[in-house]
Amino acid sequence: MGMQLHFHIQLLLPQTPLPSLSRLSFSPLNSIHTQCAPNKGEKFCGLRTLKKLRKRDLCIVSSSSSPVWDGWAPENNSKAPSLSDIFWPSAGAFAAMAILGKIDQMLAPKGISMTIAPLGAVCAVLFATPSSPGARKYNMFMAQIGCAAIGVLAFSIFGPGWLARSTALAAALAFMIVTRAVHPPAASLPLLFIDGIKLHHLNFWYALFPGAAACIFLCLLVSLTVLAFIISSTILLLFVENISS
Repeated sequence: MGMQLHFHIQLLLPQTPLPSLSRLSFSPLNSIHTQCAPNKGEKFCGLRTLKKLRKRDLCIVSSSSSPVWDGWAPENNSKAPSLSDIFWPSAGAFAAMAILGKIDQMLAPKGISMTIAPLGAVCAVLFATPSSPGARKYNMFMAQIGCAAIGVLAFSIFGPGWLARSTALAAALAFMIVTRAVHPPAASLPLLFIDGIKLHHLNFWYALFPGAAACIFLCLLVSLTVLAFIISSTILLLFVENISS
């Protein structure tokens, strides 16, 4: 969000020497600062002066550090993932959904389900990007519990409909920002409760189940996956050393 786009505006006036380049800085707050080089005879160039210039007298050349289309391509400094980088996150996600599915079969007579859609996003954050801020335990549990409670509160006040959805989502984002617990998958919990009729009977228990309860299980599974990776890597290294010797 702190990226700024800089544009050099070169004034092309016929039969006159080219003036110094003006620099426009577009900040996230849409504030425009225009300043000319302090050469002799030049004054501060404000936004009004720019508006008076004719379009044919302006030549805007982009000099941003990253082109606009860079966001549509992989990072230049990122390397190709190794086989273990692909296998272990995928295996962990498979095991998580398989075990939660078995738990669902046990809880089906009670009308309770553990495999809600946001848990797929939680698995992606925990297994694929474990070092990201969203994978921190504080972020995850604070956001899961708070956003789920906000969804229940919005439904009880506004009932089902667009007003409850929009209010709950806005409040959930504000809650995560204020508590410094940004966890993107949690933003879908209020919407899931408002639109999920089968979840309404949980009332405020929805703040703890199934989201927060399932996240405890996922955290344990991530730890087991890391442990399995370390053990298998150690065994593989010992095997390679024995063969080479």
